[in-house]
Amino acid sequence: MKYSHIPGTDIIKISKLAVGGMSFGIPAVKTYRWILDEDQTDKMVQHALDLGINFFDTANVYGAGTSEEFIGKSLKKHQTPRDQVAIASKVYFNDGRLSKEAINREIDGTLKRLGTDYLDLYIIHRFDYDHPIEETMAALNNLIEEGKVRAIGASAMYGYQFQNMQHIAEKNGWHQFVAMENHYNLLYREDERELIPICKQDGVMLMPYSPLAGGHLARSTWDSSSKRT
Repeated sequence: MKYSHIPGTDIIKISKLAVGGMSFGIPAVKTYRWILDEDQTDKMVQHALDLGINFFDTANVYGAGTSEEFIGKSLKKHQTPRDQVAIASKVYFNDGRLSKEAINREIDGTLKRLGTDYLDLYIIHRFDYDHPIEETMAALNNLIEEGKVRAIGASAMYGYQFQNMQHIAEKNGWHQFVAMENHYNLLYREDERELIPICKQDGVMLMPYSPLAGGHLARSTWDSSSKRT
């Protein structure tokens, strides 16, 4: 396994491959019947660790929070040292979106479900059109200052939106995003126009999600009989 570090942090070691937590938990809606239960999640987490993968990426809404819970239980069950894994989670698809109140509430819930005192990376799941950028970036900065989060990232937005949020943080002397988790694969390459060049220009780590386009790039035919299809 090859490793890297979360930008701006020389001590947060991450594997080049991450395990996505959207496949773990109890189905919260009808379209997610394919996700793995607690025992299957435990096996997958431990298999990843055996292969040298130490980077786990989940969200507060995956399995209505049970993804975080199952990952946390697996790490605790096998007494995995906290400093040997890097855990990322997300906030946005919740009441209040990215308001200060929502961010402060959701981080506490995430930490409790994961059974940890801090996150290595906290990602905003989308751009919030309803609340001021200043409010969001100030709240995220405070989480780092409080020690609940070690670094922050963003996901799935336009290049100008990401740049605006970075500018607000820089102007106020706040912590900036060091990671971008964007939708990117050989079937969807839109972010090559602006978002990816912006990130490379500013030294922001890229975390493409759905790299195999929901599995379409991993099989010879478009159709599949998988549970997800």
